[in-house]
Amino acid sequence: MNIRSKWADGSRLVVSISMQFEAGGHPDNAESPFPDNLEKGYKDLPAATWYEYGYKEGIPRMLDNWDRYGIKVTSHMVGTAVLKNPQLAKEIVERGHEAAAHGMNWSSQYNLSYDQEKKFISDGADAIKKITGATPVGYNANWLRRGENTLKILQELDFRYHIDDLSRDEPFIIQVNGSDFVVVPYTLRNNDILLIEGKNFSVDQFFNQVKQEFDQLYAEAEFKRRQLSMSFHDRIGGTPQMVKITGDLIRYMQQHKGVSFKRKDEIAALTLHDKTSIRE
Repeated sequence: MNIRSKWADGSRLVVSISMQFEAGGHPDNAESPFPDNLEKGYKDLPAATWYEYGYKEGIPRMLDNWDRYGIKVTSHMVGTAVLKNPQLAKEIVERGHEAAAHGMNWSSQYNLSYDQEKKFISDGADAIKKITGATPVGYNANWLRRGENTLKILQELDFRYHIDDLSRDEPFIIQVNGSDFVVVPYTLRNNDILLIEGKNFSVDQFFNQVKQEFDQLYAEAEFKRRQLSMSFHDRIGGTPQMVKITGDLIRYMQQHKGVSFKRKDEIAALTLHDKTSIRE
């Protein structure tokens, strides 16, 4: 057995869950399940209520579910969403979850100048710290679309990791500005916004897709360091049907020996201090 491929804490497989806190920070007429047939100049009022569901029902329901199964997650928080719903942002942190940065708003950042992007990232992180008291060390760009300068800026702002990378099923270390920086890989495969909302998957299909991924990674984990990523968005993953099926998935995973659920800052710290971590 190649012990160099194992997790330093003895886990066989690590499960990393993202809970996106975006609703409330969305712009008018943001993308939604409603058809794109609204005349220009009008606000999409029903679509706005779809987003409101995220902070009124979705995140509170998911928070109760994480407690039910005794797990902690990483919440990628948009700065303007945090400022609009400060008590909810505080509650996420108070209940033991990680507050990670997700930009100040829903604007793209890959097309900003160096100084503009630095301010955009810094403003979002400052909003989180001001409201929750937590200093974000992880970052997620809007739709993962970082720019050429993003990682340099994150390193300068004392972030320790980012997730905008789909290239591996385990975390790894890269060099940014001559220093170690961790990549904690994200997922599109086990992501509610692409499956449930984007492709009209049923919850049964979601369960089976994630289960198949888990089973394969768990088998591989006998010989390699493996991470399973899942992503839930406030207005999608927090619906009753999704919370129910997510609970079923967590129960199934917890029945397997050596499976641990970790926040992404914990994964980054483990990776940084493990001499056997992959370096690129």
